[in-house]
Amino acid sequence: MRAVVKLGGALFRRDPDVTALKEMGKVLEGFVAEGNQLVLVAGGGENARTYISAARKLGAEESTCDLLGIQITRANAELLRLALGSIASSKIPTALSDLPHCVGSGKAVVMGGLQPGQSTSAVAALAAEITRAEILVNGTDVEGVYTEDPKKNPKAKLIRSVHVDKLLNWAMSGEVFAGRYELLDPLAIKIMQRARIATRFVSLRDSGNILDALQGKDIGTRVLYS
Repeated sequence: MRAVVKLGGALFRRDPDVTALKEMGKVLEGFVAEGNQLVLVAGGGENARTYISAARKLGAEESTCDLLGIQITRANAELLRLALGSIASSKIPTALSDLPHCVGSGKAVVMGGLQPGQSTSAVAALAAEITRAEILVNGTDVEGVYTEDPKKNPKAKLIRSVHVDKLLNWAMSGEVFAGRYELLDPLAIKIMQRARIATRFVSLRDSGNILDALQGKDIGTRVLYS
């Protein structure tokens, strides 16, 4: 199987949780050992938002804030690479064109952000497209896609499956700034839509959720294309 997993900021706290990173590495080790191709994309997390906020207060424009956030995602990718140990490739791609040359080595490829204006969710969608991934799993700090923001409304309901067109409509109604890419990132969803990438949104609260999604279990929110 060819798979891409986006690991959101919930895994990368202000004080890195070494135990959580090791647990994620252990969960994914077996998947790679079975001969599956895996690309992991690390999000920026709280540290990225903290640095971006400071830069913005110092007068930085959004593209500079994006570049700063990208540096943090690459630092997170390095932590994740270390947590994966021998199953991870030693090279962290910094350009999409590098990725096809890195996969196929029998090792997991870990990467962060690529360029300003792209969230790591968009990077994950691009990675899935260029590697012809059979599944994209987007790990977040919530269970999946909800009728409303569950952090603001505890009565919001989890949506078990949703058409990509509806996702895009919801995404296009919001604003996107550096460090504030929400679950529904318009660019990421447009890439998913054009490539028809089988996608699930799942929670990172349990590292086993990622493996469950990779194994095709009905967890989180599934994106539909027809």
